[in-house]
Amino acid sequence: MNERSKSQGLLGGEQPPPVRLALDGDTWREIAHLLANLPMSLIGFTYVVTVLSTGGALTVTVIGVPLLAAGLLGARQLGKLERARARALLGVRVEEPTPLTLRKSGGMVQWLSMTLKDPVGWRTLLYDFVRLPWGILSFTVTFMSLFVLWPVLPLLARGLSNVDRAMVRGLLSPSDELERRIAELESDRGVVVDTAAADLRRIERDLHDGAQARLVNLAMGLGLAKEKLLEDPDSAAAMVDEAHGEVKLALQELRDLARGIHPAVLTDRGLDAALSAVATRCTVPVKVTVDLGARPAAAIEGIAYFTVSELLQNISKHSRARSASVEVWRADERLLIQVSDDGRGGAHLDGGTGMAGLAERLDAVDGLFVVDSPVGGPTTITAELPWRDRGDEGRRRR
Repeated sequence: MNERSKSQGLLGGEQPPPVRLALDGDTWREIAHLLANLPMSLIGFTYVVTVLSTGGALTVTVIGVPLLAAGLLGARQLGKLERARARALLGVRVEEPTPLTLRKSGGMVQWLSMTLKDPVGWRTLLYDFVRLPWGILSFTVTFMSLFVLWPVLPLLARGLSNVDRAMVRGLLSPSDELERRIAELESDRGVVVDTAAADLRRIERDLHDGAQARLVNLAMGLGLAKEKLLEDPDSAAAMVDEAHGEVKLALQELRDLARGIHPAVLTDRGLDAALSAVATRCTVPVKVTVDLGARPAAAIEGIAYFTVSELLQNISKHSRARSASVEVWRADERLLIQVSDDGRGGAHLDGGTGMAGLAERLDAVDGLFVVDSPVGGPTTITAELPWRDRGDEGRRRR
């Protein structure tokens, strides 16, 4: 193991590298880092004061909050520069934090919210704020040692640079899985909200353009039939007969709409019966195999049902398949779904068949969505959901 690999880490149980009395390449790199501390700390401190004073003072105005958010984004770049400097001169390997990602539907409000709550930006501001006195001290001691304390310069360089290593790891490293998970959950919550809003708009559109329009026509037809009841009974009877047909169509549309929201068969009998019913509406023969033993939480069950339903619709519309299969089973604490067909293949997430939306919905509940569809087929789509018992769901609601 070389000296560079030995120099990794003061935290996490790692030991500082041994002190060297000769000025080798590692020592000169440490000296260069310490001498650069003064200009870098001056730049960082000036940036922090400017961001906080300008953004903080103007928060009472319209531009104050965006300025503060922009300052936090700039702090991320300063942190990236400092991590690169520590990596090149001190041998410190610190992972880059998770980048801020906005949803496609996100606007200025979401950008401001995510940026102002960004722990990476705030920790970088703290790092640059506290480093000014340390930058002055480390620069002064290192510079004077070059002329006065040359024999012990390796000892001083190693001790001072170890403090720098600890500060980089403590303030500029990502908060491991916690920070990453928080960012994912923030994004997933937005996906759930957007999906729910889209579903509500679809239901409203279906009601307005379907059953509602039929009921309006029905009311008008019955009104005309009432007027002709005495004058022209035959015409009135024909109009009533036509209205009866409209009632049947309206009822069927309402049943279809209710099935699209949450089918009664799923509530009453579970996934096996519900998926078998969906399979009968597919234009190709579908073999359904469900092996669960128990029913998952209603939310997970609903997501599984609508995932399979949309995939079978895609098979009917796009696959040109002769047969298909649906398999659902439980593996440990996961619910697995596999939908296959022998069609032409070539399916992918950005193919305009709604699979990107399915992937987002599953990701929002910590699920997975994998598409294996070479051109020419066959196609196999695997979905994975977390298993939650129905009893656990009830206890969470209470």
